[in-house]
Formats: sequence, structure tokens, C-alpha cells
Amino acid sequence: MGGMIPPATLEQVRSASDIVDVIGGYIPLKRAGGSFLGLCPFHKEKSPSFNVNPHKQFFYCFGCGVGGSVFTFVQKYENIGFVDAVRRLAERARIPLELENNPVQQQARHLKDQLLEIHEQITTRWQSALSNDASGQIARDYLAKRQVADEAVKLFRLGYAPDLWDDTVNWAKSKGYALDLMEQAGLVVRTVREDGNAHYYDRFRGRLMFPICDEQGRVVGFSGRVLSGDEKTAKYVNSPESPIFTKGKLMFGLDKSKRALLDTHSAIICEGQLDLIACFMAGVKNVVAPQGTALTGDHAQILKRYVDEVVLCFDSDNAGQKAAVRALDGLLAAGLAIRVATVPAPHDPDSYIKEFGGPAYQQLIAQAQSFFDYYLGRLCAINEITTDKGRRAVVQAMSEDLHKTNSDVLLDTYAQKTAMRLGVSAEAVRSEFKKSPPPAPSYPEEEDESLPVEPESKPITRPSANEEWLARLLLEHDEFVEWVDAHLELDWVTHPAVRFIIATRLDGFRNQTWPGLPTWMSLIEDTAMRNLIASILTDKRPCPAPEAVLQGSPGKTGLVQRLRDEFIDRQLAALQCRLTRSDLSPEENQKDATLMLALRQTKRQPLTPRADA
Repeated sequence: MGGMIPPATLEQVRSASDIVDVIGGYIPLKRAGGSFLGLCPFHKEKSPSFNVNPHKQFFYCFGCGVGGSVFTFVQKYENIGFVDAVRRLAERARIPLELENNPVQQQARHLKDQLLEIHEQITTRWQSALSNDASGQIARDYLAKRQVADEAVKLFRLGYAPDLWDDTVNWAKSKGYALDLMEQAGLVVRTVREDGNAHYYDRFRGRLMFPICDEQGRVVGFSGRVLSGDEKTAKYVNSPESPIFTKGKLMFGLDKSKRALLDTHSAIICEGQLDLIACFMAGVKNVVAPQGTALTGDHAQILKRYVDEVVLCFDSDNAGQKAAVRALDGLLAAGLAIRVATVPAPHDPDSYIKEFGGPAYQQLIAQAQSFFDYYLGRLCAINEITTDKGRRAVVQAMSEDLHKTNSDVLLDTYAQKTAMRLGVSAEAVRSEFKKSPPPAPSYPEEEDESLPVEPESKPITRPSANEEWLARLLLEHDEFVEWVDAHLELDWVTHPAVRFIIATRLDGFRNQTWPGLPTWMSLIEDTAMRNLIASILTDKRPCPAPEAVLQGSPGKTGLVQRLRDEFIDRQLAALQCRLTRSDLSPEENQKDATLMLALRQTKRQPLTPRADA
């Protein structure tokens, strides 16, 4: 784990992060007795099986078996590492988080914090310029022309960068920000003059500014739209890559649409910021937009955390339609279902909504074609299918992309559909599909160390009822730990995971290092172990008298003694098996018989503290 968080700080963050409040910010929860229930965000289900326990401060899904602490939930939901999960919760609780013994990471974190602060403040500055400055009138007029409501301007924090070379430079100086830091933020550009001196000027000038936020809603970059009619000027200028901004891993609007994505299980992907804003304000809120038309594999993996399906709704021009086709590989690799909504020319989603309204656009989305129906239609439109060359092009393109799905059903389905469009036999198209070589393997991009991958863990078999009960009682009832420590031999516990749980709990008692159940669970890196513990703790069987269960009551054997007796029975069975062997000497047989007698006598005795306790 990169960097170590002081235990006291970790506990402070956990205590300030009530698990019901945190998870309730991601998914709807309803009270059910002493717990809360909701639909699991980690697998598809119709009836809620996702349980959040406010008293024990952990969650567990009875459907898919995922469980853990508040840190675990944020890790898994956001697909981030443990330290980043703690950091997000610390920021939520406004608790300063310092990492120990890692100056490099501390320096990198400090730089990111500075860049986030700068982006937040310049966003406010540009908002003010849009609302109040005389120079911002050109941007206000543009927004009025595009029918962007004041509510949308405030919600998406739109701004205006004055048409000056040094407005941001002078603003930075007034705030005390070094210009080389502003350069790292991507807000100013550095050049070297003939005399060798550095000169800085504003990157964004005379543009309508769209803040780009990460999933937490923090501004990490900008997209600036030109407002003048200079054809030589790029229509949009985006922030360059920086320690807080990676274009291929950010989607405009995702911070605002997360809830709608989870609720609908579907994401509408638009091409531009104004398209997204129009959709969102018209009530179509399950919408995101990549930075430009290039949808990357990283974008697809991010969306997979929220939805099962995407609907591509790019512009109706040739560039937009090509972008829809290019998106296929990444979306298929992420396991997402794909549909394509075609906005009638000459409209884009923004203009279509302005003319026909939100309900009409929702209907257009509802009628979106499956990707390969759309693709077949496009191929037939751009190729002359009355010629041999055109028909071969259609069959070849369909075959290549259908093979990427690894689905024989889709291959057969679209062999028939392609045959009908081309006026040939389905068997002929199937034959052509079989001739096409499978697509070249897509190698994963070079691993990004900034995105920790959760280590694989093997499934853990369920422990016996007695051992499961013992683990649960020790984790839930601190008052019995001392008694168990004095009476239990770890050898009596057969299940490796339960032995680990009990040994850790007893060791924490002896050394006075037990951090508490929620914090301890958050420190367990093995996923299967964490899920097993959560499942043990959510056992619905009541335990009315834990002391009687552990120690026994008149006429009843206690849990720990039953584990001892089961251990003795296993030893007796092994010895009995040895006595049947013909290769043992009389002395060895006598020794085994004596040991069996002693074990039977021990089993008849009540449970007593260990000699070393």
C-alpha cells in the first residue's frame, strides 16, 4: 500500500463517515428494522438484497456476497485503492489526511491539492466574468441565442474567459500563485523570448468556459468554446493533460448524472457539452459526454461501474457517425450492451430538444437500434450494394465486427439480416462470415499505476456452524474475548479463515492493538476474506445468550468445549486408523492405545483454562 495512514487518523475518518450516510449518497436506502436495504450496485437485481448495518458499520449483499466497511464500499464503487478511498472520505468529512514515510507521495498530493484549489478559484472568477463583466456580454448573448437557461448556467458553472492575453496571468499574480504552477495547471502557456527570458500568456481567451469535473464534482480541467467568428481559431480548446486531468478518463457531466445512471442502468452518450446540458435540463439525466467524440476503453470501463447498456447519440454528420462505429471495441470489451440513436439531420441532440422537446427526445432514445442493426444500415448506405464490390465490403465489415462479440447467436442473426439487405442467401453470408479470420487480439493498454487493481483472491469455503458462531461472537462481543483467550486452543479451529479471524482478534486483545471491527475490516485486502466476514456478521440467526453459547449452561455443552471435543474426536479417529496398520511395532501400538485412553478421559472433563493462560 503506497503510504501509511496513522491508525488514529484512519479511525477518525471512519468514525466521521457513517456508512448509511455515505452509501445513501450513492444508492437509495430504505430502513428495514435495525438495518437499511437497497438494490446492490455491484450486481443486477430486482429485489433489494443489499444490507447496510448502522450499528456494526458494514454492508453485505446477500445476492452476490460482497461486503465490507465504508472504506471497502468506496473502493469498490469508485474503483480506487484503499488510500484514495480513505482520502475521499477524509475530504468529505473535512479531516486533514497526512501520509507517513512517503515524501514523494506527499509532494504529489500537495501538487494535486494546489491544482484543485486553483481550478476551483478560476472557475469562480470566470463565473463572475460571465455574470457581471461588460466583456462577458458576448458570452451572455451566445447563451441566450442557444436558449441555455440561467439555471443550467449556474448548475454547470459556466463562465467566460476575457479576451485578453494576460487576464489569467494577472489574476494568478494577485492570488500569489507562481506562474510555473499555473502552467502545470494548463491555464497559462510559457514561451521563451529571444533574450532567453520566459514569458507567460493565457491559454483561454475570449471563450465560453465549461468546467470539467471528476466523479467527485471537483473541477479538474476546462473546455473553452470560441465566440468570435475567426475561422482560423479552433472551435474548442481543452485543458492539456495534467496531474489532475486525463482526457481519456474523464466524462463531462458524470458527476451530475451518476444517480440517474444507476437508476436507469443505461447511459446516453452525447458528443458535446451543450448537447449534454440540453438533455439534462430537459429531464434526460442519464447522459454523459466524452471530451470530443473519441470514446476510450477507459471511458467504457468507468461507465460499466454504473450501467449495463449505453446508447450512442452522436451528431448526424459523418464525423459523428464514424465516432459511433469507433466506440464499438471499447464498449464490447467492457461487456456493455450497445444501441445507437440517430438524430434526424440536420439536428444534434441540443437543437432537436429545442425544437421538439424533452419527451420527443426520450422517445427517440427509446427507439434506438441495436448497434449491429444501425451498423448494417450505415454500411448499406455508404456502399453501393448493387455492385459486387459494395456487397463484399458490407459482408466483410459486418463479419469483422461481429466476430469481436464472440457470439455465435449474433453471427447467425446478422448473417440472416445481412442476406436480406443484400438480396442473397443466408447460407452464402454465413459461409463468408466463416472465411473471415478472427479479429486480432486486443492487448490491454499499459497498466496505469495510478489505478490500483484489487488482487485476485480464491473463493473461501463456508466454515462449520460452530466455528462460524465463535468468530461472530468474538467480533460482536468484546466482553467475551478474554474468556475465550484463556480457554481456546487455536488448533481446535479447522477452517483457515476462521482461525485467522480468531487469532487476529485474540492477538489484538493481548497486545491492546485491536482497532475496532469496522476499521479492522477495512484493512483486510483479500476480497474473499472480507466477504466471508461480512456474511458471518449478517447471519440472521438470533443469539439471545452469548455467554451460554460460548461457555455452556446446566445440561448443555458450550461452544468452545464442543470445538475441543470435535478436535479430540478427530485425533481419536486418526489413532484408531493407525491401530489397523500391520507395520507398527507392539510398543507403538501400546503408545497409541495409551494416548487414546488419555484423550477419552480429557473429553469427559469440563473445559478449564489453559495452563499458560
